[in-house]
Amino acid sequence: MLTEIPTTRPETPLLDSIDSPADLKKLRSFQLKDLAHELRLFLLYSVGQTGGHFGAGLGVVELTIALHYVFNTPADRLVWDVGHQAYPHKILTGRRERMLTMRQAGGLAAFPSRGESEFDTFGVGHSSTSISAALGMMVASRLQNREQHNIAVIGDGAMTAGIAFEALNHAGHIDDNLLVILNDNNMSISKNVGGLSSYFARMWASKPYNFIRKGSKRVLSKVPPALKAAHRAEEYLKGMVSPGTLFEEIGFNYIGLIDGHDISRLVEILENMKTLRGPKLLHMITQKGKGYIESENDPFGMHAMSKVEASPEAKFASSSADRNLKKAPTYSQVFGDWMCAVASKDPNLIGITPAMGEGSGMQKFAENFPERFHDVAIAEQHAVTFAAGLACEKSKPVVAIYSTFLQRAYDQLIHDVALQNLDVLFAIDRAGLVGEDGPTHAGSFDLSFLRCIPNMIVMTPSNEDETHKLLTTGYQHAGPAAVRYPRGTGPGTEILPGLEPVDIGRAVLRREGNRVAILAFGSMVAPAADAAKSLNATLADMRFVKPLDGELIEKLARRHDLIVTVEENAIMGGAGSAVNEYLAAHNCSLPVLNLGLPDIFLEHGKATEMLSNVGLASSDITLAIKQKLKACNLHDETV
Repeated sequence: MLTEIPTTRPETPLLDSIDSPADLKKLRSFQLKDLAHELRLFLLYSVGQTGGHFGAGLGVVELTIALHYVFNTPADRLVWDVGHQAYPHKILTGRRERMLTMRQAGGLAAFPSRGESEFDTFGVGHSSTSISAALGMMVASRLQNREQHNIAVIGDGAMTAGIAFEALNHAGHIDDNLLVILNDNNMSISKNVGGLSSYFARMWASKPYNFIRKGSKRVLSKVPPALKAAHRAEEYLKGMVSPGTLFEEIGFNYIGLIDGHDISRLVEILENMKTLRGPKLLHMITQKGKGYIESENDPFGMHAMSKVEASPEAKFASSSADRNLKKAPTYSQVFGDWMCAVASKDPNLIGITPAMGEGSGMQKFAENFPERFHDVAIAEQHAVTFAAGLACEKSKPVVAIYSTFLQRAYDQLIHDVALQNLDVLFAIDRAGLVGEDGPTHAGSFDLSFLRCIPNMIVMTPSNEDETHKLLTTGYQHAGPAAVRYPRGTGPGTEILPGLEPVDIGRAVLRREGNRVAILAFGSMVAPAADAAKSLNATLADMRFVKPLDGELIEKLARRHDLIVTVEENAIMGGAGSAVNEYLAAHNCSLPVLNLGLPDIFLEHGKATEMLSNVGLASSDITLAIKQKLKACNLHDETV
């Protein structure tokens, strides 16, 4: 059992000999246990140097080794769900010596990526997609007369999403060669892993059992009532010693429960399952953070960590780590405090989150108002429609969700909430770039996909106090509303007491200047303020993307030579586009410069560096404005 993170590269002679799964297959089976120990050591060392996810990876070390040892990857397709657990996979597939570049600009991605390695068969980051993807690969290979195994590895958390069960249902209908591995690290059911269930799992995967099983079904197929009775008897037997009846009903051959850390048994069972046809589900129990004592004791707190060398008091952190080292509260904490303040005054407030309670800052609310807190697991679509149902009965639901995950519930947002003009507030965290987690987690599109929806109010606070005010405004508004704010901390603005709303659609003029008017949205107000000062430009904190403050826009258009919009969202269809549409509709003709995120998926790196790379640092904004003035023959060195 490891008690600390190695700060120097550990001795890993077995691991060092493996540059691909082909090298792994050269090992004798008795060496795999030692390899697992070395892999855990190296994983802890490398993540200690770079920061990142490691708890899930520690839990699947044996499984990762067994899969690459038994199957012929990448010819056999191995699809990891979410990807938090894929670091051991990366280490064994030729990327060991690049692990110290993990999550850095130009380095390895935090999740599997098709562009990074042929062993990464499917790019992931959002959960519960693995079974659908593996099933698609299986069907394509069948149509192309190509023999390959197709394996989806999915966790018990990811199995709470509807898409996983939709894929299982479809796979059962197709009835062809697919293996789903359910990696269950929920310790509440680990007591079921014992001698009897382990024995039955090995028996169900064995060649003799399945030979007899198939043979008897061929014989009994001539007597349908007898075949049905035999099938039911098998289901009941499995149901007595395992939770597999549901999967059997869908059409899967269920095998489990097995100890996911017993590598010799894993190899044996996987070798046998390779010979079975049809949809198969292997249910294994693992321990998140296996092998590192602090992670085993606190699997949620140790989901990920920051660099060990970051400071003398280096702390382990979840994926909600601050964007910077300021001691100001994070926007998530501002939201959580606001929830508690409003809930203490309004008994109708209901808090909902799809497995993002801790990251969204709802711990205190969940503790103080447990009967009004609903974590619906990884089920974004359900979260939104559940909120709609609450709103129908005069409750006031607040849905706390990350921008990137709200994308998964877009139909429900339109059809179930906005179309019915229901009173639901969306607190949208992680808006804009999120840094090291990369494009799968970036909130680059929410302004674009929200502002086109009728009945929606869309707000972009620029600091902590504005967040507090706009959350109150959205909450008191009778209809759907969204407040989007970035990851991490703000500028440190003091939050004024009270729960007073602001006028809907009213911007704030932060600075008056000459010739150039900068219309900044949300997180871009701070860098735009520096640019406005250096250019002696006017600065408006727009607050609202929908409805816009049209009165202010027309006023500024009359008084200035250039309008500049700045947002941390895709330029296409974003807040700047809304301003352009307004100017055109009201016959305001003057040069406009739209600054925001370009029409590409931005790879991972430090968030501040990424913003600079796309021209959203204050100096970049200043330069872009000067260049626009020059291009429009409005250049003046005194500006």
